[in-house]
Amino acid sequence: MTSEVIEGMRDQDQIAEEPSDKVADLVEYVVCGLVDDVDAVTLDVVDSDDGTLIEVSCAEADAGKVIGRRGRTIKAIRTLARALGQRVGTSVEVEVLG
Repeated sequence: MTSEVIEGMRDQDQIAEEPSDKVADLVEYVVCGLVDDVDAVTLDVVDSDDGTLIEVSCAEADAGKVIGRRGRTIKAIRTLARALGQRVGTSVEVEVLG
């Protein structure tokens, strides 16, 4: 049974969307874990020849939580997004729109 579940998960990964969608899913997961108003979180993914831009919009009250002290939280989110982007073959930038 365990091998069936793992194979099912692999099938889902193979069906997967664009590489940028995987990165956007990761960013959304992390950001939603940080904010109080999850319903206000939206991501706009812009694909171009240069790479992918992910614009994160959230409630103004939550923007500080996403950015963090001295920008440490957003820097960590960008590092994760770039690492996954490199793994799936796209360059990624993440911006926060308060």
